Amino acid sequence: MVEGSMTQGAGQGPEVRTATLRDFRVPAYVHDVPANVQEHGHDPAPPAPAAPPRAEPDPAYQEPSLSQPSYAEPTSQEPAFDQPEGYTPTQRDLPVINRGDTVQVQIDTEPAPRPTDGLGPLYVVGDVHGYLDELIAALYEQGLIDAEGNWSAGTARLWFLGDFTDRGPDGIGVIDLVMRLSAEAAAAGGYCKALMGNHELLLLGAKRFGDTPVNSGAGTATFQAAWLLNGGQKSDMDRLQDVHLQWMSRLDAIELEDDHLLMHSDTTAYLDYGDSIEAVNDTVRETLTRNDADECWDLFRKFTKRFAFRDESGPEAVRELLDAYGGARVVHGHSPIPYLLGEVGTEDAADGSEDSRPLIEGPHVYAGGLAIAMDGGVTMAGKLLVQQLPMDS
Repeated sequence: MVEGSMTQGAGQGPEVRTATLRDFRVPAYVHDVPANVQEHGHDPAPPAPAAPPRAEPDPAYQEPSLSQPSYAEPTSQEPAFDQPEGYTPTQRDLPVINRGDTVQVQIDTEPAPRPTDGLGPLYVVGDVHGYLDELIAALYEQGLIDAEGNWSAGTARLWFLGDFTDRGPDGIGVIDLVMRLSAEAAAAGGYCKALMGNHELLLLGAKRFGDTPVNSGAGTATFQAAWLLNGGQKSDMDRLQDVHLQWMSRLDAIELEDDHLLMHSDTTAYLDYGDSIEAVNDTVRETLTRNDADECWDLFRKFTKRFAFRDESGPEAVRELLDAYGGARVVHGHSPIPYLLGEVGTEDAADGSEDSRPLIEGPHVYAGGLAIAMDGGVTMAGKLLVQQLPMDS
């Protein structure tokens, strides 16, 4: 293992498994999956509120009022809980998949040779959400790591678009891998960096503020309750260390690479935090440094907004961001491509059959070609996407 500086995450991670097998999810859309289902040998998460009747997802969905103060002590006296606008609880539309429900397929792809001098190719990674095995397989397929899980891409540049934890079985393992690859890539003349996702803000808030009530504007809310409702894993919280908290709190929110404006969420809320990339990143870090629960909640709430680029006004919204921060295209995660395409949540897509699984082959280019969506929906039996930029289309 290689140790490096804390900035953009170097450090030591667990031994990485040999990525010779790729897990492909077997049907997924089970709306009555219990919240305490065991995954990957970890302790089950605490009981979650019962799922509402199956229905088509609503971007403005508000979860019924509820709260849980801790993992082991759910209370029957549940205060009102305000779910952030546009957010979707795990058990409603993003079920956690049993780790046993997989089909193993042999990977035959050999890593492609990488340049050793000069500026290397640019890659981006969509939302990982704790699916470490899938991440290792996807990075290996692109030749970014070798069969032992070590950086093998020379001077290549790799950006993660955020959301490393929650919903999947090994969020801390994902963070440890990204931190280690950051050090190894830097030693090879390339780099591996990461952006702040809303789930990083959620995990930081749950750890720092727990059940402290926050001013949500429409009722009582807590980071702890929001984290549990949206796929928080007890095993991640148990393994969370200061090195992980420091790494997450220093992540950038937005960056420009090769005329691509990289961000986590498909929202224009970044404009609320500054008129330049540097200003946005400084404001987000300063907000986290002040450690004010209400300020951090407002930041989290804004980062949960989605679908700003999807409808007829989408191209205009993208141009507003590009005019402010530069670039020719926005590249984002956050909103699963099946959501953007309207393929998830209907009665037809919820029966759990092979035919109902979202068929995601790659990123989704939309908003008149100005936006690229990178969340393939790995939490809903989709695909964890790793893409080289620029794209042809």
